[in-house]
Amino acid sequence: MELSAVKNTLRIALVGDYNPDVLAHQAIPLAIDDAAAVLEITADYDWLATTELTSPEDLVGYDAIWLVPASPYKNAAGAFIAARYARENSVPFLGTCGGFQHALIEYARNALGWQDAAHAETDTEGRMVIAPLTCSLVEVSDAIELRANTLIARAYGQEEIEEGYHCNYGVSPEFAQALEKGDMRVTGWDAQGEIRAVELVTHPFFVATLFQHERAALAGRPAPLVQALLRAAQKY
Repeated sequence: MELSAVKNTLRIALVGDYNPDVLAHQAIPLAIDDAAAVLEITADYDWLATTELTSPEDLVGYDAIWLVPASPYKNAAGAFIAARYARENSVPFLGTCGGFQHALIEYARNALGWQDAAHAETDTEGRMVIAPLTCSLVEVSDAIELRANTLIARAYGQEEIEEGYHCNYGVSPEFAQALEKGDMRVTGWDAQGEIRAVELVTHPFFVATLFQHERAALAGRPAPLVQALLRAAQKY
């Protein structure tokens, strides 16, 4: 009985600077609680401010890491530590919106050798991995096409979805080309072919989306990727 209880209790690190006014931050606990109820497990979560995350050791013991929206982060280095720790240690990882952007920058720097990888919102020099969107996606919902037989497509159970955004920045054209050469694969696009989701094919569960799928919980709907994250955390 004790072994079963351990397996069915998960610890989730929510990395980001909590703000009760951010809709995504309101939604995340609801999405986790709903997913845990569906899976009949307990999922405990800790909000880890980026200013307090200074070492990979701060993440030891967590069954999954979620790099949450609302950037720029107060300490971008903390966000990069979280993404790298999850990537290099096979810890189940979910990144949304700002989490998506910073996970890609970390991957560019430490996996693809782009040591000057940068974010146009906060950086004035370097190669821009994240650049301004042609059209703002603040409070916009849009259709996304998913690559078949991927973690995200299996989570949703379909290859076309519609989700909401709250962002002004996405993947630069230059970095979109570089992604074709590595293990981070594009798994979701909008109708214009712009990158909206990625996953790391060499990792048990490393998924990042520009859209904020967790906000479905505010409308009482399930968040399939959150359920998938918790399932991966159980295995981890």
